[in-house]
Amino acid sequence: MSEPARSRIAGTLSIGEVLSLLKREFPDITISKIRFLEAEGLITPERTPSGYRRFSERDVLQLRSVLTMQRDQYLPLKVIREQLEEGADESAPVAGTGLRPDDFRPGAGRVRLTRTELAEQVGLPESTIAQLESHGLVWASPAGHFDQDALAIVTVIGRLTGFGVEPRHLRAFRVVADRDSGLLQQIANPYARPRDPDGQALADETIRELASLFVQLHATLLRAELVRGSKA
Repeated sequence: MSEPARSRIAGTLSIGEVLSLLKREFPDITISKIRFLEAEGLITPERTPSGYRRFSERDVLQLRSVLTMQRDQYLPLKVIREQLEEGADESAPVAGTGLRPDDFRPGAGRVRLTRTELAEQVGLPESTIAQLESHGLVWASPAGHFDQDALAIVTVIGRLTGFGVEPRHLRAFRVVADRDSGLLQQIANPYARPRDPDGQALADETIRELASLFVQLHATLLRAELVRGSKA
């Protein structure tokens, strides 16, 4: 190995070391998932002459960014790639959705809130949170805590209440979400091949891509219907 190549590889991490480093923050990460993200061009680790991956600090930071956007914003890789290429401008709308990152992620990192804390966080009465639970719009963990998804949902609903929208008006969203979730799983199932170590990562990515397209379709149909109604 040449001297420049040695200097590039020195201080880098193996794929197993990267896995151990990120496992606590991202419990679902696997070696297959890291390889899948590399195959998709989201990370480009150095290779030794014998073919082993070596990850620099920049590679690890890039990987953490990708995993964070998948976890906290539930973005498909196509959108994540666009965000990274554009410098991940936190004020720019997320491609294809018309929403900004803060609309997906009202709270940074993983959260664990009681009902009282959740109500205080979004400025709603606890009774409203209880109503949302009764309608299946948010739910607590078996330990009685609400996560960042519950926080994101209640934050949006909190904004809607300012327009006079009540929890009972939103039950249809739960029905649609259940139906769409089942359809997404059904479409993605063939990608999760049991003997293919990258199959689950591909299935997960397929679901994210489909979810993004479903959001776009719902938004486009709603906009079209409003335009048609204004011309009636």
